[in-house]
Amino acid sequence: MTVETAPLSFNISAREDEARAGLITTRRGPIETPVFMPVGTAGTVKGIRFEELESPDLDAQIILGNTYHLWLRPGIEVIKAAGGLHKFIGWNRAMLTDSGGFQVWSLGKLRKITEQGTEFRSHIDGALCFLSPEISMEVQAALGTEIAMAFDECAPGAATVDEARQSMELTLRWAKRSKEAFDRLQAGSLRSAGRMPALPQALFGIVQGASHLDLRRESLERTVELNFDGYAIGGLSVGEEKPVMLEVIEDIAPRMPAHKPRYLMGVGTPQDLIEAVARGVDMFDCVLPTRNGRTGQAFTSRGKLNIKNARF
Repeated sequence: MTVETAPLSFNISAREDEARAGLITTRRGPIETPVFMPVGTAGTVKGIRFEELESPDLDAQIILGNTYHLWLRPGIEVIKAAGGLHKFIGWNRAMLTDSGGFQVWSLGKLRKITEQGTEFRSHIDGALCFLSPEISMEVQAALGTEIAMAFDECAPGAATVDEARQSMELTLRWAKRSKEAFDRLQAGSLRSAGRMPALPQALFGIVQGASHLDLRRESLERTVELNFDGYAIGGLSVGEEKPVMLEVIEDIAPRMPAHKPRYLMGVGTPQDLIEAVARGVDMFDCVLPTRNGRTGQAFTSRGKLNIKNARF
């Protein structure tokens, strides 16, 4: 089964129960799924050179960049002057950028969320900043990555039904605005304003609803109505217990459109990957492997290994 959702296509080549293997094809080459995306927060994957990421041993076919951090520093004008994010950092393979929503949410008391967007203080210099669905889409278009993410709000894992619904409804309204802004950019309607012409991109929608399955199902149904190029499960691994996370994945992933990529955001221990693949997920990202690696911890078939121990 192949579905063209220009500028990407997704082909499922094998299935076993809910697990599936496939191929995402982008303008910068193929991405075999299931795929783990190393996180390059500010355009670089910490502790690993791009030559190593592209080597046969790692063969990372796609990495993730962070809209929030790149927007604040070095800034979009600097990246545009270099010809886009790929040229700025020297990476020739595919990239996905998150919307910045999670990073702004994680600022806690430093941010204020309204219907229009999120107002917050920069963690760099304390400057007052504002990020909205429209601004996030413009920034991601200027970055020129292959896959962009809709702007969303993440509810904490312990959110009540009322809190989770309020957050979900806001995410759905922001998803609609993200899609409308994205479509305008892809149509080139903003080029006359002097902005960098939008490169062909795919846009993924994000399912929210905390740990409440009825809200998750409603969020998925209404997000699918907006016809995104792929769909993500957001708002997990944010404080809920592991069985709760797996319950949400098991319920929601098989309900996601079978002919489009399914992305589990911010989850990435080896066990988590295996569990989620078995439940039908295609794409993952997480800072854990590089963060733990920089502190001397390795994931092995026998569990975590601290190579800084005296016996090594």
